[in-house]
Amino acid sequence: MAQPKTQQTRSRRPGTSTAPGRRKSCLFCKDKVEEVDYKNVNQLRRYVSEKGKIRNRRITGACRRHQRQVAVAVKRAREMALLPYVEAR
Repeated sequence: MAQPKTQQTRSRRPGTSTAPGRRKSCLFCKDKVEEVDYKNVNQLRRYVSEKGKIRNRRITGACRRHQRQVAVAVKRAREMALLPYVEAR
């Protein structure tokens, strides 16, 4: 006959949780920015890593809507030679 399943309780270390901390809030939403401008290079630099990759939402804290606009703005700024594709060594 089949044995009934019992729930195993795993003990966790005290103080650990699944959420590591507070979620970052979107700076564009705070400033009530409707569209991200590709010409504002200083603002876009904080969303690009040292290697030239676009940072993801988890790291930047941007909302989904503004992260998409940032990605498009970075790509346009690269095309217009305002931002480099890769950093020089």
